Amino acid sequence: MPTRHKVVVSRDLGPDVMPLLLNHPELEVVTWPHNSACDRQWLLENIPGASGVLVMLSEKINAEFLDVAGPNLRVVSTMSVGYEHADMAELSKRGVKFGYTPDVLTDAVADLTVMLALMAGRNTKETSAIWPNFVWSPFAFCGPQLSATETSPVRTAGFIGFGRIAQATLARLVPFGFKRCLYTANPTTAQNPSADAQIAAKHGVTEVRRVPLAELARESDVVFVLAPGGPATHHIVDEAFLKQMKKTAVLVNTARGTLVDSDALAKALQEGWLYGAGLDVVEGEPQVDQNHPLVKSPRCVVLPHIGSATTDTRLGMATLAANNLINGVFGTPMPAELNTSR
Repeated sequence: MPTRHKVVVSRDLGPDVMPLLLNHPELEVVTWPHNSACDRQWLLENIPGASGVLVMLSEKINAEFLDVAGPNLRVVSTMSVGYEHADMAELSKRGVKFGYTPDVLTDAVADLTVMLALMAGRNTKETSAIWPNFVWSPFAFCGPQLSATETSPVRTAGFIGFGRIAQATLARLVPFGFKRCLYTANPTTAQNPSADAQIAAKHGVTEVRRVPLAELARESDVVFVLAPGGPATHHIVDEAFLKQMKKTAVLVNTARGTLVDSDALAKALQEGWLYGAGLDVVEGEPQVDQNHPLVKSPRCVVLPHIGSATTDTRLGMATLAANNLINGVFGTPMPAELNTSR
């Protein structure tokens, strides 16, 4: 009888995906038994001797975790495209492979990103809160229009981060009449005007250009925050940035809550530095309640981190995470492995 490899799974992946693991003859599967975030102590008690662990974004993969897991650990697979919860240096030092789920969620997050731009600009939160007990007037609750108009024919999208999701979002904005695309990128990467021109031609826009952060703030009708998390982007949207935005502009964050200074944004909305904001992520989540200043702000639409929450996308992510785990345990190429030594 073949040796069975122990794998620990921090959330039940449902009836369509769990059989990939449970029915594998060479795997012994240990799964967190509750429909809630996995308890850290339970995880530490169950990972010793495991060959692989499948985690969510909420699980911190650090030296403590890896020390407790022990030398048998071959792979950590996360059901997320983000990986700031995992210490790449510690994984690399131990030779532990790391799998993640890029690309699968690109379209779902891009869809939601545009939805939040519409919701924030069209004042859906404030109007929903008072309907039907309000007095109609010709200009009540009017906000900035996302699509181009005769009086405002040029629409400019500003992207903080210009990866797969940002470019998928740009594609969705083109039918609204967006013709200009400004973006910021990692300062360690060189500018590439030729690539920018190719993207502009692909989407039929007049301009795709990398610019300084301050110019992006001043020029954009909608600012989309879509950069990775981490120390380099912590509070990249701060009070100074928000003060430079157009009063008619909207800010959308579907990346990581840490990129936006929540206190500064609450102040900016209160004082009218920009028109509104749409957030799928807030710093400190999930410890964000109804008393949070952004949740209380009438011009800020807040969603509970549901960017990838479509059935198709979550099934795709879960399946990819499971296959990363299986392949990592048995030493075959993983469908989506992140280079931990970079």
